[in-house]
Amino acid sequence: MFYGIIIRLYFYDKGKHSVAHIHAEYGEFEASFEIETGEILSGPIPNKKIKLVQAWMEIHQEELIAD
Repeated sequence: MFYGIIIRLYFYDKGKHSVAHIHAEYGEFEASFEIETGEILSGPIPNKKIKLVQAWMEIHQEELIAD
C-alpha cells in the first residue's frame, strides 16, 4: 500500500480483461490498468491517484512483467 492505494496483480482476469493488468483500490474507488502501457482499462479513480499508480507501475515495470 502507498498513499492509501492498494495494488492487486492479475495476469488474466477471465471475462473482464484479456491483457495482464493490475487493480488499484483507493477508498471506494477501484480501477484497472494495463501493465504494458499503464493505460486505464476501467473504473473510476481520482486523477491524482491515476498519476501515482502510473508512476508506481513505471518504477516496477520489470517486476510486473516478470510476474
